[in-house]
Amino acid sequence: MFLADKVHVLRTMLRERPDDQDALREEVELESAARRYEQFYIRLLQDRITTLLMTPGMADQLDLTQLTSQTRDRPDHTIRMKGRDGRAFRVISASAQVGSLPGQTDTLQIAVDVSQKEALLARFRFWFWSILLATFIIFPLIGYRVARHGIRPVEEMATTARHISSTNLRERILAEGYPFELASLARTFNQMLDRLEESFERISRFSADIAHDLRTPVNNIRGEAEVALARARTSSEYRDVIESCLEEAVQLSDLIGDLLFLARAESPLSCLRREQVNLGELLGGVREYYEASAADGAVALTTTVADQPVIAELDRTLLQRAVGNLVSNALAHTPPGGAVVLGTNADLSTIRIEVSDTGVGIPTEALPRVFDRFFRVDSSRSHASGGTGLGLAIAKSIALLHGGDVEISSQPGQGTRVTLHLPVSSGR
Repeated sequence: MFLADKVHVLRTMLRERPDDQDALREEVELESAARRYEQFYIRLLQDRITTLLMTPGMADQLDLTQLTSQTRDRPDHTIRMKGRDGRAFRVISASAQVGSLPGQTDTLQIAVDVSQKEALLARFRFWFWSILLATFIIFPLIGYRVARHGIRPVEEMATTARHISSTNLRERILAEGYPFELASLARTFNQMLDRLEESFERISRFSADIAHDLRTPVNNIRGEAEVALARARTSSEYRDVIESCLEEAVQLSDLIGDLLFLARAESPLSCLRREQVNLGELLGGVREYYEASAADGAVALTTTVADQPVIAELDRTLLQRAVGNLVSNALAHTPPGGAVVLGTNADLSTIRIEVSDTGVGIPTEALPRVFDRFFRVDSSRSHASGGTGLGLAIAKSIALLHGGDVEISSQPGQGTRVTLHLPVSSGR
């Protein structure tokens, strides 16, 4: 760009002011000396042979013959050549019209010392490639460390997951120092492990309880049979043994039936046979069924219903079973002279069925577990009354099947209230 501009300036001066030799000499001989950081040389030739003007020192720096020969065949083109001391120059040769009349032309030869620029560019290239090479080496290492640091929480979660088994559910992820997103994932993972551990503990207790409850009637039957076969018996004695074995077998059959019902109730394929049910009539039927048992225990069994009939689409058989289990529990834990009340009411979204008693109540610490399978607050009394500890668990399963839930409140020595909450809509 500099050479082109300089050629343009000199051509203009030769064309418009050919007689101004002082200005031309100043441009050719003096301007280069005034430039401190960029030396250039100008040579003005007449007929490509005779030197009219030349920047002082040009002949010392450049081989003028070589300059002429190299630029003769490439006018107006910039070429590169070496000076006498090895420094780099960029040179250009161009013709210039002298005066306004055509015919007379001079030749301009301009050379610019670019050795400093090339040295600067060489240093720049060196540092550029050095930095680029360092970047290619260092940045991948830094990226690897950053990636390893970022993936560490995921690896820790994977390691924890690999250590988890049915016998080891106590592993947890320490999420301190994790990014927010991974800390949230770690907390969710720990909550899942908490639920799994609770479920496995419940299953373990369930397995132990079911083994005990199944073993007891079987051992009773076996013991009765072994005693009966130890020696000859009368017909009445054999009859007593058979009746005792039959009673134990009925209890065992009921227990197995309850367990099968709970297993089916937890299946996602379980379906309800819904029909229009008048809850007042249903509670009246349950009261009549348990009226004799209540009379034997000297317990008053009554129902209270809303003024308006409460009718909803429910599974009549399952609901009778749920309410029956609640009434049976209430009668078993209400002393003589007490009362058991069945009631129902509804609002726009929920139907409530309540069974309350004035019995012995349930200790506060036992309330969270009363819906667990085989859980008994008073084991001796439950066994004496033939209870299996599945009544409340079945009632809750039936409520959940209907899309509802069950609630219990109790005060020791004052009584217990169990409430089934069922949605008005069938959800179909």
